Amino acid sequence: MRVFVTGASGWVGSAVVQELLGAGHDVLGLVRTEAAAQKLAAIGAEARLGSLEDIDSLRRGAGEAEGVIHTAFNHDFSKFAENCELDRRAIEALGAELAGTDRPLLVTSGLALLAQGRLATEADAAVPPSARYARASEATAIALANQGVRAATVRLPPSVHGHGDQGFVPILIRLAREKGVSAYIGEGENHWPAVHRLDAAAVFRRAIERGAKEGPYHAIAEEGVPFRDIAALIGRRLNLPVVSKSLEEVAGHFGWFANFAAMDVRASSRLTREKLGWAPTQPGLLTDLDHPSYFSV
Repeated sequence: MRVFVTGASGWVGSAVVQELLGAGHDVLGLVRTEAAAQKLAAIGAEARLGSLEDIDSLRRGAGEAEGVIHTAFNHDFSKFAENCELDRRAIEALGAELAGTDRPLLVTSGLALLAQGRLATEADAAVPPSARYARASEATAIALANQGVRAATVRLPPSVHGHGDQGFVPILIRLAREKGVSAYIGEGENHWPAVHRLDAAAVFRRAIERGAKEGPYHAIAEEGVPFRDIAALIGRRLNLPVVSKSLEEVAGHFGWFANFAAMDVRASSRLTREKLGWAPTQPGLLTDLDHPSYFSV
């Protein structure tokens, strides 16, 4: 199968490319730079220079493939609403190219707001875009599916971890170094679900092979890791005190990251495992985090 992957040099996208190649698929990867294109070529993938702003590059890539996996997203939170709109337009362009065919489209989304304080499942409806949270990835995929495009979503947890991670956990490590303490909120009993990037990549591969017919899919290896345990491990690794912050202290300590630190999210992947025959094989979040690579910079 020839698969077009956007964000092919990114944290999730690069793992998806490796997973597809390892399973014998051909990969056409969208990348922004010549250096990234050379890295793709070195592992056996075909590279296409382009970006989410370049609608023509998206449509050409989708037109040359038997399936599309959209992992690209600009995570500059200072321009979050603008980047969400860019993502929406990119998904619509990919869907327009696939319309009238049976070629599948997998769109990446998140589940952080899906079911605060309870176990989220694949049966939970997507969170509609709003002024509070403008990302419309899943809503756009659903709209395409309602128009006859074979589109589905892979929902990712707050922590997609592994060596080289630059996501939420490294932000907590930087905050601990800056503040001189590793902090959690209240009793620290809020949870973050997690998955290793290589396990997540296997979900994408299995879902596209099956035609993206039974989404949404949950790439979740651990239903919920207590935030207190994450903070404790960071404190031990950095030799810093581990402290509780009251609700009044949260904003002062965590700043713009306060809402993420306070998330209480648990999520199941039972249906995804049953539909795709998928089971995670990589280390869990705390095992992964307890490695020098997370603290080497």
